[in-house]
This record gives sequence, C-alpha cells and structure tokens, in this order.
Amino acid sequence: MPYQVPEPKIFACTQSTELAKKIAKSYGTDLGNVLFSRYSDGEFQPSFEESVRGARIFIIGSTNPSSENLMEMLLMLDAAKRASARHITAVMPYFGWARQDRKDKPRVPIAAKLVAKMLEAAGATRIITMDLHADQIQGFFEKPVDHLFASTLFLPYLRKLGLENLTIASPDMGGSKRAYAYSKALTSDVVICYKQRAKANVISHMELIGDVKGKNVVLVDDLVDTAGTLTKAADLMMERGAVSVRAITTHGLLSGDAFDKIEKSKLRELIITDSIPIKKESGKVKVLSCAELFADVMHRVHHNTSIASKFLM
Repeated sequence: MPYQVPEPKIFACTQSTELAKKIAKSYGTDLGNVLFSRYSDGEFQPSFEESVRGARIFIIGSTNPSSENLMEMLLMLDAAKRASARHITAVMPYFGWARQDRKDKPRVPIAAKLVAKMLEAAGATRIITMDLHADQIQGFFEKPVDHLFASTLFLPYLRKLGLENLTIASPDMGGSKRAYAYSKALTSDVVICYKQRAKANVISHMELIGDVKGKNVVLVDDLVDTAGTLTKAADLMMERGAVSVRAITTHGLLSGDAFDKIEKSKLRELIITDSIPIKKESGKVKVLSCAELFADVMHRVHHNTSIASKFLM
C-alpha cells in the first residue's frame, strides 16, 4: 500500500487567530487546538492539545511589537520541537523587528539578525513571510525562507481600478526599487520622494523627484506605522498638481494617531493586507486578505511543488 503523506496541522498565535482561521479555511482544514495558560504576573505557556509527533505543522503569527507576539512564536516553536514534530514552519505574515536590519550608527543591535537566530534556535525548520523590510534579511537565516510578495494581491486590485495617467511613487529613496518594479509591471511612470528625518518617525523635510501634474498617483511601501511619511507625501503630491493619491502598503502597523492623520490627509485610499489585525475601522482604509496566498503556498510547500508562480515581481 503506497505511503500517504499525512495532512499538516495548522496552529495560531493569539494575535493572528483571525487570519489563521481564514488561512486554515482556505487550506481546507481546521485550526489545531492550542491552549495558552497564564500566570498572574503575565508569564504564559502554550500547550498543543493534540499530538504533533512526526507531523508537519505550520504556526501562524505576525511578530510585530509588543515583544509578547514574538515570545508566543518562540515558545510555540519550542513546544513543537519538544513534541517531536517533523517539520516546523513559522508562518510570519509580518516579520517584526525588521527595521533594525543593519548598524546605522555605533552601539546599536541588528535585531532582525537576532530574531532570525532565535527562531532557528527555538525549532523553526522553515520560514514563510511576506514583504520583508529588506530583502537581504533572508540571508540572516540558515533555514529555507519563502519570501512572498503582496504584489500578487495589489497588482490585480490596481489594474481593476483602471486609473488613467497612472504614476507609481516611492515615499522615500529606500523604496525606489519596489516602486520601479510596480511601474514596470503596470507600464507607468515613477517618481520618488526624498525625506530627511529629525529622529525615528519624525520627518523634518520632504522633496519630490519627478512630475505628478495631472497624474493619478499610487504610493508604494512595505509598511505604514505612524502614517507621517505617506500623508506628508500625499499632501505634497496634491500640491504639485496630482489628480488623486492612493497608497498601497503591505503591513498596516498604524500606531499612535495614524488613523487621524490618514483621515485628515489628501490620501484618497490606503490599501493594506490583513497581515496585522487592524486596530479600528476607517472609510479610507481598505484591507485585502492575504489568507489565500499563504494557504496556497503552504499547500505547495507541504506537497513539495514549486511556488515560483507566486512571485509576480
């Protein structure tokens, strides 16, 4: 009798439960049973309430701050390793701490590298993530990394809008490569914003490189945190004669007064994915689900088939 590959088991960290349910449904299975016990001082302990011995398991959880989200992932990986799971894949729609991917001044950590090593030490045998802040973070791992791109969601959406005189924009110099890739896929022009920061999350000055007069502009970025950069860029482009300004950003951190900034800005629309649970509703914020993308890739990984078709750019 031929050997039948057992179906994998899918588990969720607490903050990504809603997304994990969508992924499991799209995959065609139910979420596995995991119990979190908490002590009065805040310490917690995950427990798999079903056998994972010899199984391939996927643990879904974004690791955006607070650090409790990362700690949940690490403890679940360790629990799975000690329960003799055969393959343990950390599915991290948003890979947190990725903005610290290099030493940009003396005596600071490279947190992204540290997190990568912790995930491997905890027991991850594979990583699946989406739109890393810097592509080279893949090199921080010694285990296989499937780095997905949200362009598989955003490009069809943008084409469906049918915008005339479309121009793709990068809100900073660092995102120019991403903006160029989108402009090439959409055969559009590209412009770049040049910004100077007084300190983290505070912009002191911004200039525009390129012409947006009479254009429908789409800003492209990997994440939106306080929304200061995006809203300032949108207002600047409208002042320079743009017809409309939209923004697509994969990860909607949206901390502090980000929602107020977005509502008051000249942004027509902000399109994000559900890699991170959205904190509140807004008429200007549209959420595209990445559940089907992750479910499909997880299925292909389990059955050892190519995921090349998922890399649109």
